[in-house]
Amino acid sequence: MTTELEQLAERLRAFARVRDWEQFHTPKNLAMALAGEVGELVAEFQWLTAEESGSPDPDALARMRTELGDVTLYLVRLADVLGVDLVEAARAKLDENDRRYDADLYRGSARKAPPTSNG
Repeated sequence: MTTELEQLAERLRAFARVRDWEQFHTPKNLAMALAGEVGELVAEFQWLTAEESGSPDPDALARMRTELGDVTLYLVRLADVLGVDLVEAARAKLDENDRRYDADLYRGSARKAPPTSNG
């Protein structure tokens, strides 16, 4: 069964292939492009109050949606080029966080857990 994420990765792969862009889609270049797009998303929030960020006006929300799309595309493409299953990586990270951040000890707290050997 093909998931929507896998279908998106396949479509991105084809998009790059027909444009002969695979040569530019190195992990380094994709990671840098991803960071740039995250920066553009962050810029949409830069001068908003916490309240405004929770309910942006329609124009701001449309720009945020576009930037979220860009971030998603670069993230999916990077994972595909590296052969990383994004959903499995996210599940593994959530499992690790579940072990590191005991709900009773960290409820309502923004403090970080002590570092682990694998970051």
